[in-house]
Amino acid sequence: MFDALINAFRAPDIRRRILFVLGMLIIVRALAHVPVPGVNREALNTLFQNNQLLGLLDIFSGGGLSSFSVIGMGVNPYINASIIMTLMQGVIPSLQALSHEGEYGRQRINQYTRYLTVPLALIQGYGFLAILNSQGVLTSFDLASLLTVTQIISLTAGTILLMWLGELITEKGIGNGISFIIFAGIVGRVPIAVGQFLEAPDWGAGIALAVVGIITIAGIVYIQEGQRRIPVQYASRVRGRRLYQGGSTFLPLRVNQAGVIPIIFAVSIILFPVQIAAYFQSSQVKVVADVAQGIQSLLGTHSPLYAALYFALTVGFTYFYTAFTFKPDDTADQLRKNGGFIPGIRPGNPTRDYLQTVVFRITIAGALFLGLVAVMPFVLSQAFPSLGGLALGGTALLIVVSVVVETMKQVEAQLMMRNYEGFIR
Repeated sequence: MFDALINAFRAPDIRRRILFVLGMLIIVRALAHVPVPGVNREALNTLFQNNQLLGLLDIFSGGGLSSFSVIGMGVNPYINASIIMTLMQGVIPSLQALSHEGEYGRQRINQYTRYLTVPLALIQGYGFLAILNSQGVLTSFDLASLLTVTQIISLTAGTILLMWLGELITEKGIGNGISFIIFAGIVGRVPIAVGQFLEAPDWGAGIALAVVGIITIAGIVYIQEGQRRIPVQYASRVRGRRLYQGGSTFLPLRVNQAGVIPIIFAVSIILFPVQIAAYFQSSQVKVVADVAQGIQSLLGTHSPLYAALYFALTVGFTYFYTAFTFKPDDTADQLRKNGGFIPGIRPGNPTRDYLQTVVFRITIAGALFLGLVAVMPFVLSQAFPSLGGLALGGTALLIVVSVVVETMKQVEAQLMMRNYEGFIR
């Protein structure tokens, strides 16, 4: 890996791309310190110290949420819009047809995703302000006031700015820009967590956490890169006057085809009632306040019920999203049209049933793995209470490792492309 980085910096074009990414990430980190007006800073700090839910969301915004900065919502509205558009492609025929139109269709769907991000950001910004107002953090909260409108617009503009910076990184840098922005937010929280740990260090727990982290990283790389290779053979065929010889290859089926999307789905569903309960916790009606307090106690991030539901929903959504992204009937049809077949399996419906069975079996490992990664912060907090914020969430660790692995793959691909160009010349 280090040799690849050294060789990448020796190549002027790749070095330029890497430095561009670093420059954009510096801008993102600077934006995390641009505050939105109209908030009681002391009350805000107290709220984030006592609210595990907001602390979890703050990790993915790189601390922008706890400082109430213009990028406090991060790219969450854009991610939600992307998920919605992905699901809609499976149920709306026009979008499904558009997704099959190559580069033009992809650009159109990306444009629709950007349009959908704006209303989602406005709604999420209003909800975030409503929660802060219910906790007495905001100096005023009224949609008729200029201050509240400014706050909502500022949060929405910050999300759109991050979306634009992410697309610039994707276009002119290396890797996926949105993933890099999330990566920068997570990594930016590490020094703060380390500082909190060093205030009252527990070296035994810290060493145990380091060992668990190394094992988890190895497991993430192993599962993320794991494949089931289905052998495929192609028969000789004639097109026009040319004879194309048959050959053999393989169809790679990833163990974890859903990535981190199931975890995002699961945490969104679990945290939704908690967010509503936080809004009504300060209600003047005693019954409403008691119900809201009960929901927060049952579904708090330190509750066993929270961990059990989180695990079950993550496993379920892994199968759900895999069914949306991998279509066995389409794959079987493409193999049949190209003259390919799986040895021992007849083309058509038998191939479709075989692929469906294989995907179902290998997804068990991916689903259980994602479920364990999701509940890992709960287990660590119960085993090592003294670690506090140093116990980095499994989801965050999964994102960090995935971004690093994918980026190194792209760097190596760029280097290999340069070698081929030199050979051809």
